Amino acid sequence: MNAYLKELADICGIKKTLTTHVARHTFATFALANGVSIESVAKMLGHTNVRTTQVYAKVVDEKKEKATETIKLALSQTE
Repeated sequence: MNAYLKELADICGIKKTLTTHVARHTFATFALANGVSIESVAKMLGHTNVRTTQVYAKVVDEKKEKATETIKLALSQTE
């Protein structure tokens, strides 16, 4: 599977090493960021405990916090 992902990365010009782990992480982060419940994502990933999935939710929360700070900074510069 990882060899197939490497081939796809080469075709698409992606420099990052793609693995099944990266693919699962990307899927989970994308799903959570787009409103899919953490319980649903946990089931899709085969996690028996939602706590395992909360790692991905933390990434989404950190990105939201960074975006909020960026907006606040931009707004303060327009005043």
